[in-house]
Amino acid sequence: MALRARALYDFRSENPGEISLREHEVLSLCSEQDIEGWLEGVNSRGDRGLFPASYVQVIRAPAAEPPPPARYANVPVGGFEPLPPPAAFKPAAQQPPPEPFPPPPAGYPFPPYGGSYQPSQGSDDDWDDDWDDSSTVADEPGALGSSYPDYEAAGGGASGRYRLSTRSEPSLGPRGAGHPPGHPHPPGGGGAAKSSATVSRNLNRFSTFVKSGGEAFVLGEASGFVKDGDKLCVVLGPRGPEWQENPYPFQCSIEDPTKQTKFKGMKSYIAYKLVPSHTGQQVHRRYKHFDWLYGRLAEKFPVISVPHLPEKQATGRFEEDFISKRRKGLAWWMDHMCSHPVLAQCDAFQHFLTCPSTDEKAWKQGKRKAEKDEMVGANFFLTISVPTGPGASLDLQEVESQVDGFKAFTKKMDESALQLNHTANEFARKQVTGFKKEYQKVGHSFKCLSQAFELDQQAFSAGLNQAIAFTAEAYDAIGDLFADQPRQDLDPVMDLLALYQGHLANFPDIIHVQKGALTKVKESKRHVEEGKMELQKAEGIQERCNIISFATLAEINHFHKIRVRDFKSQMQHFLQQQILFFQKVTQKLEEALHKYDSV
Repeated sequence: MALRARALYDFRSENPGEISLREHEVLSLCSEQDIEGWLEGVNSRGDRGLFPASYVQVIRAPAAEPPPPARYANVPVGGFEPLPPPAAFKPAAQQPPPEPFPPPPAGYPFPPYGGSYQPSQGSDDDWDDDWDDSSTVADEPGALGSSYPDYEAAGGGASGRYRLSTRSEPSLGPRGAGHPPGHPHPPGGGGAAKSSATVSRNLNRFSTFVKSGGEAFVLGEASGFVKDGDKLCVVLGPRGPEWQENPYPFQCSIEDPTKQTKFKGMKSYIAYKLVPSHTGQQVHRRYKHFDWLYGRLAEKFPVISVPHLPEKQATGRFEEDFISKRRKGLAWWMDHMCSHPVLAQCDAFQHFLTCPSTDEKAWKQGKRKAEKDEMVGANFFLTISVPTGPGASLDLQEVESQVDGFKAFTKKMDESALQLNHTANEFARKQVTGFKKEYQKVGHSFKCLSQAFELDQQAFSAGLNQAIAFTAEAYDAIGDLFADQPRQDLDPVMDLLALYQGHLANFPDIIHVQKGALTKVKESKRHVEEGKMELQKAEGIQERCNIISFATLAEINHFHKIRVRDFKSQMQHFLQQQILFFQKVTQKLEEALHKYDSV
């Protein structure tokens, strides 16, 4: 007997992994077991995905084909009591569609719709050498079952390690029940009691706020051990919240990209020499090692803008121009990594900088440690320490206004950066091709004139002929200067713009996490006003939202600080190179001019 169901209401999918339903439509079910109020099946159009269990009525009818295998059949159902039998529903015409449960949380084995960073793949960067093995991929952390009082140090633990928890009392889930009208609440869900009201979960389980762990943290579901070395401190500076400065700042140069081989010359790659200033010991890293590090950092720090790496290239990887351009891009990337108070001190980054290139065992151990880091997702927010005491609290309306202002700023900056990048690229193209060609065309014309004058064998005209010929050579040289100039001034500007376009692409997700936290605070306040939630529980949500807000504002301030530094330096460099360029052009013209003095 094939499992089938009939749609009681229309349902329109809004998120990846969901399918739309039409009233009275018959669907094939992959399994009769629902996942927190959602079923998986195939609709009449052949689309496969999730839909609310309360929107359909299960029927049993013979079918020629077996039901499709259930991708979620092994997922345990927890947190909600089973829904009453479908027969208890009123007819669809007498009852509005029920509100569906939110889709299952991100921990369930959904098909890969994106979200977590996947290292880019390319022929020169495959993990196919002795620096990696299949055992280095860490398992995803399981659900944390134990419950501790909020921010209580666990007794008997190792020195410097603290058990932190934001867990609240068990709740029934979003909106208390989520059943269709007329259905009773599950056991223990007394709708009138203050303690029964909960802040609802986001329907979109693929949103950044959910996948980053921000939602779980704000709702009090994070729990883990935090070492002193893992704490990330936000302090109040003259411009507001700031990341605490790195007490031991350093820089790292990237030099001497060299082509190396392995497997007796069958595979080639480019290795870059890194020299951190705080160790003075050089190490060699391939692009794939940078790529691995970026992936770990992007996953670990959801409210920090990890700079993007220069783009990969499938062909021409060993061409000199490409290697030089990538090295410059990696140098900018490294500068931003070392300049960030949090990223610079991250264990994975320090391992990347200091592990000897020849010590494969140490590299693998550090790599496994980074990949098994438990302070990711919701637990990451436990590591953030914010100012406390009088005057240290944030006004949520002011925070929202600042974040909205920064959002408008990044949008405008992104548009301006795209425009400037396009203009600079077009201007550089004209200099390399058009301007060079035009100046050399002028030079060729002067040369033709001097050759014509040479037909006159009079001695007094020889000096003029030579001066005109020299002028032709000057214009030819000026054309070459134009072709070479973009490397000196415009290319560095475009490299900087590319780096900042990566930062600007990061901030919508960072802002989304902070906005999501603010939404939960507003919802909890509404519950308190309606007498449905205890004030203490709402204050806990606001306290955790404050942590995310402090971190977001600290990252915004760091971005502005580095932006001013970078663009000041780059604009000075650009104008200096422009002055030098026109001085060279002027020198060529003055040399040509002096040739006429002796005519």
